[in-house]
Amino acid sequence: MEKKPTDELDELLENMKPNQLDRYFKENRKYLADEKKAFYYYMKDTLAEKNIKLKDVYSFAGVSESYGSQILRMEKHAASRDLIIRFCLSGHFNCDETNRALKLYGLSELYAKDKRDACIIVAINNRIFDLSEIDDILVKQGFVKITADEK
Repeated sequence: MEKKPTDELDELLENMKPNQLDRYFKENRKYLADEKKAFYYYMKDTLAEKNIKLKDVYSFAGVSESYGSQILRMEKHAASRDLIIRFCLSGHFNCDETNRALKLYGLSELYAKDKRDACIIVAINNRIFDLSEIDDILVKQGFVKITADEK
């Protein structure tokens, strides 16, 4: 798919009037972000950069390939934020990458003032991506495991 640079789109918007937006959307439809595709492509691209396969992410996150694929493509919505975090952990995402994925999925980012999130942030910052290790950290601090939700 060909891309149009964002700065080129910015220039088009600079002197645009509100009544010209419909035309802009129509003419640039293929360059504009689709919320569902944005999450999927972000995950796919980030995993590709890390040379990690989607099927491995599904396996490490503890979900079937078909269910994981439906969640990633947003055909089904994850029952909990933890599943998206597990995908990110399984893909060895850093905190910024994890927060971007959560935001693109429509969920709240990891929050340092939330004690459970703080445990997850510390694990990520220490490059601890093994879910059972993270579960141990969470349980030791009195929180629900990250693997305790959907299967």
